[in-house]
Amino acid sequence: MTEDTRADDRGERSDEPSRPAEASENGRGESNPRYDRVTRHPTRGPYNSIFHWTSARHPLRVIINYVVVLVCRVCPSMRLKNWLLRRIGVTVGDGVAWGLESTPDVFWPDLITVEDHAIVGYDATVLCHEFLQDEYRTGEVVIGERAMIGAGAVVLPGVEIGAGAQVAANSLVTEDVPPGATVAGVPATVEDAD
Repeated sequence: MTEDTRADDRGERSDEPSRPAEASENGRGESNPRYDRVTRHPTRGPYNSIFHWTSARHPLRVIINYVVVLVCRVCPSMRLKNWLLRRIGVTVGDGVAWGLESTPDVFWPDLITVEDHAIVGYDATVLCHEFLQDEYRTGEVVIGERAMIGAGAVVLPGVEIGAGAQVAANSLVTEDVPPGATVAGVPATVEDAD
């Protein structure tokens, strides 16, 4: 850690303004557009950024979100799930289906948009935040119309999943999925049509 980023003893939040994350390559020499849509929030102190969560979101708001998400994870009624998730800020289109045990972000559910007739599969996780050592990052996640997220898949902050796209079970979605594409793997990559 450099001197200008060294944490102070009190663990207080940084006075630095939030800023977009720096673009990063995706391992294939290409820039990942999700980083342009993710906002960095630097933190200070001797601990990693998760210790600052109470400064990031009011604890009562996170508790309410958690309870609502917990109920939604076990509720079989799509109508009730969608109604409850809208109450905590998730933008939910018509006919959206959430599988049992699926988990929208409990800190920033208001950054999730799920468009009409999309499916979020069993035990899938949609994250709009990531806590790192010296900062946390937030980013909107958009799941397009009629897109399908497979069981156990994880979608990271700032990702956009195009209309009609499919994410295979247990995939880790680290970058945008084009409309109509099928992705699979860790990290998820576009599968050939063959």
